Amino acid sequence: MSQTVLIFGANGQVGRELQRADWPASLTPISLARPEGDVTDPAAIAAAVARHRPVALVNAAAYTAVDKAETEAEAAFAINRDGAANLARAAAAADLPLIHISTDYVFDGSKPGAYAPTDPVAPLGVYGQSKEAGERAIRAAAEKHVILRTAWVFGPHGHNFVKTMLRLAAARPELRVVADQRGCPTPATAIADAIAQITGALLNGSTAYGTYHFAGRAPVSWHGFAEAIFAEGQRYGWPVPKVHAITTEDFPTPARRPANSVLDCSALTEAFGIMPADWRLGLIDMLAECRDEIGANFAAVSEEKR
Repeated sequence: MSQTVLIFGANGQVGRELQRADWPASLTPISLARPEGDVTDPAAIAAAVARHRPVALVNAAAYTAVDKAETEAEAAFAINRDGAANLARAAAAADLPLIHISTDYVFDGSKPGAYAPTDPVAPLGVYGQSKEAGERAIRAAAEKHVILRTAWVFGPHGHNFVKTMLRLAAARPELRVVADQRGCPTPATAIADAIAQITGALLNGSTAYGTYHFAGRAPVSWHGFAEAIFAEGQRYGWPVPKVHAITTEDFPTPARRPANSVLDCSALTEAFGIMPADWRLGLIDMLAECRDEIGANFAAVSEEKR
């Protein structure tokens, strides 16, 4: 008999992929969006748990607008800290494992090498601060938790760097992209599959609770990532703009971002046998899935220019 895994944040990049991830045959994902899956409402969470009787909870709900968070701190903390705390308390009350998605932005980027899960956190902006506060809230409320930090998420659904670059390329022959921030692009599909595997392991007796990193390999700058996107898009005959490398100072944003977002994922491999994702393969798969959508956008912009 199949058991239910209850997912909060159904409409996000990872939330959408969790609905079609490679789950163990014994598990059935049920994804909730607002209002039933409102993580800021403890009563809604309690009602959802009582209704669906899950064997595990997954928190894919998040406020992810990094720059807007600087002026919307209350909204960011309500979802990223308080929502996480609400789910942790509900998980603890029902004795359920909670798998929670966090971010590389809990670090300040000053470390020369890759960040391990045990490294000190020092978020630079409101988004990272709210996510780090959510991590602390989970650790305080729920013993059975896995916090999975990831980075530079992209996929077929929602807003992300890949779609932004292709949208801009449709309208501009030249782009300026930051080259002094390095990180690990991570396919949303790979994150979802990792969560499915972790959940299955926990329900099969693993006690490897704690904080882990899962991201793509190998590290790259935003500029390098953009060039890889356009190189892959060229296979479909899409325009390839000239991409100029610029510094963070050349492109000021409301929120400060870490110069180094590279994550060490070895602890996750040791605990669950999960290897870092190949982001280049993930990019190929994403563009193949979104080929018609992106191609239509290029065609529409080309028509407007006539």
